[in-house]
Amino acid sequence: MTRTEDDRRDDEMLGEFFAAGRETAPLPSADLLNRIAADAEVVDGARAASVAARPPRRGVFAAMTDAIGGWPALAGMATAAVAGVWIGVAQPVALTSLTGGVLGAATTGTYELEDLMPGYSTLSTFNAEVAQ
Repeated sequence: MTRTEDDRRDDEMLGEFFAAGRETAPLPSADLLNRIAADAEVVDGARAASVAARPPRRGVFAAMTDAIGGWPALAGMATAAVAGVWIGVAQPVALTSLTGGVLGAATTGTYELEDLMPGYSTLSTFNAEVAQ
């Protein structure tokens, strides 16, 4: 599409309008600025009142963490739990020999780790003997 003489003349007129607009920037009136400032103070006061009226919300996890002593206590409990699971799953041989030596293996015989903490089957046998 080719440009005609009318298109060029329109562009020149628009260019003159844009140049005039750049030279004289419109300034807001003092009355408008005062109204904007008054509205901002009202909104700021309402926001401050609503924030001060309600306490900050805390989550359940944060409350539980504070109840047990904070993050250091939680880290210690997590470490103990992991160590307990590790020792329970992969029982070292030295632990079995240690319990046998502590409980007096020479006089009463050897104890296994299961003997220190009996299972439910031993408990039900004990209850059956007591009932008789």
